[in-house]
Amino acid sequence: MKDIARAFIHGLDSSSRGTKGSYFRARYPGMFTEDYSGPLEERMAQLEKGLSGTGNLILVGSSYGGLMAAIFACGNETRVRRLILLAPALGHADFTTFSRLPLQIPVTLYHGRFDVVVPPEPTRRIAAHLFGNLDHHLVEDDHNLHRIFPTLDWDALLEIPGKDLLV
Repeated sequence: MKDIARAFIHGLDSSSRGTKGSYFRARYPGMFTEDYSGPLEERMAQLEKGLSGTGNLILVGSSYGGLMAAIFACGNETRVRRLILLAPALGHADFTTFSRLPLQIPVTLYHGRFDVVVPPEPTRRIAAHLFGNLDHHLVEDDHNLHRIFPTLDWDALLEIPGKDLLV
């Protein structure tokens, strides 16, 4: 089996050194974490450059990073193994330019019921349109998901070898 590449994409006002980026860096040292800045087009160019030539990707995107992960997957479905989206800001892009929707890759989405930054219900509707294999979780948390984030089974979500494998 081809090696799995994993990447974390932070939100608009965050960085790879924020709470989530630091969590991934400490627990999964091989995970690609980069800092993104500027408008969406510049951020996407940085992401494309950073992941150039890489396939079998598991992308974790938080908020605006979730938007970036979704856009990347829509344009590179064959390179993406799965998406994990945390309160993704999907309403900030026009996905009608992508003709191959819905994507069939597995997508796990966590969204806080009390999110006032990215409203959960419009995001759920957009995600249901974009992703044909969507596992959506509305959780008791806010936009940052700081309460549930550390409780998630990241080894399983990131498909860490030896985790939950049948013998």
